[in-house]
Amino acid sequence: MTDETETEPETDTVPPVPEEESLFEAPPMGEQERMVEAVLFASAEPVTVAELTARMPHGSDPSEALVHLRKRYEGRGVRVVKVGDAYAIRTAPDLGYLMHKETVEARKLSRAAIETLAIIAYHQPVTRAEIEEIRGVSVSRGTVDQLIEMEWIRFGRRRMSPGRPVTFVVTQGFLDHFGLESARDLPGLKELRSAGLLESRPQAETPDAEEDDDMGDAGQSELFEE
Repeated sequence: MTDETETEPETDTVPPVPEEESLFEAPPMGEQERMVEAVLFASAEPVTVAELTARMPHGSDPSEALVHLRKRYEGRGVRVVKVGDAYAIRTAPDLGYLMHKETVEARKLSRAAIETLAIIAYHQPVTRAEIEEIRGVSVSRGTVDQLIEMEWIRFGRRRMSPGRPVTFVVTQGFLDHFGLESARDLPGLKELRSAGLLESRPQAETPDAEEDDDMGDAGQSELFEE
């Protein structure tokens, strides 16, 4: 007679897999702030988060660095502002008068160009036919070319309609010029005058035909003032 002893079945034990450590250690957040600050300060154009990520060391978080940096600049002579989907360092709005002597006189837009720009900003994306319908007069090619040359408008997507007409939208340069975060914050007549784009003295209305050389601002208040 033999003794039978029960044996427990062998089980495979899987050792815990150690977490894979990054080959690169992200810089301290304070250092990341300095990096973002340096890039924004040296760049003439607003910089996106994606561009900051590409420039900074592996593992950096420029979005978080921007949050800290914007707080650090609150109440200072310059501030970090959002322009569309990008960021830039700009003079505090209440100190803009100090830059008056260094400001180059801006090129004045014609009445036709201002009206066209306003329609595009408020109704984008908008086609040439829609602009003409709103204005009640035809839009000359020179007016559109002037706005494109100034990089304030650009071509948008084509409409999925007969003829697939091209549309127009405002650019990031337009937003940056007026200190806007998005096209929802549009400039009023007062801002346009302070930017040197309108004459302070209103002029008489011109005939219905479009005059590209007309610098008057009569009848523009209803287009820009809220």
